[in-house]
Amino acid sequence: MIPAEKIIVALDYGEEEKAFTILDALKGQALWVKVGMELFYSTGPKIIHEAKNRGFKVFLDLKLHDIPNTVGQALKALSGLPIDMVNVHAAGGSEMMKRAAEAVRLSDTRPLLIAVTQLTSTTTQQMNEEQRISGDIVTSVAHYAKLAKESGLDGVVASPHEVQAIKLICGSKFITVTPGIRPLNGQAHDQKRITTPSEALLLGTDYMVIGRPITQASNPQEALATILKGL
Repeated sequence: MIPAEKIIVALDYGEEEKAFTILDALKGQALWVKVGMELFYSTGPKIIHEAKNRGFKVFLDLKLHDIPNTVGQALKALSGLPIDMVNVHAAGGSEMMKRAAEAVRLSDTRPLLIAVTQLTSTTTQQMNEEQRISGDIVTSVAHYAKLAKESGLDGVVASPHEVQAIKLICGSKFITVTPGIRPLNGQAHDQKRITTPSEALLLGTDYMVIGRPITQASNPQEALATILKGL
């Protein structure tokens, strides 16, 4: 069985009505929901309040990446919202992440602050050729995770395949949030480094982000129930 509190349902919509439909369908479950750029830029803070009013924890997934002062000021503003987790890009560097961590620590709500390492849509070839980062994905992710921890962050976003390396370097309490989760026989879509929910749990992930297998199902409640059974 997969604990419901480990599931973060990705509300990857640009229209609030569709997001509300999923929120209402899954209401009563001890779940997180992820509000990303598309939805937040379309609806603003309203969607966060609506999710919280329905009893969900909220991961605000905006992947902030800018100069340290700008990211710090942005997080100072965002931390005033009733969010439980928010993220930045580790590629922004240690000074940016330290400024982000300081802004979050000074907030009244103190959401978890995590950093994106390598997107789960990124392959080793893309990383080597387009980002000009040599080596393999695991090495890059582990480096970013170490940098994030040293900068005062609570965890990172990575694929389930990198969780064990992250925990080995950063400790068991360092949080891992893992997209790229697909039920058995599910479509990969634009994800490259994927696992099933059961595999992700065995690899030690703390939270698994699941979107389309639930949100695009004809019956989201049944789809969630199947995932919770470990199928």
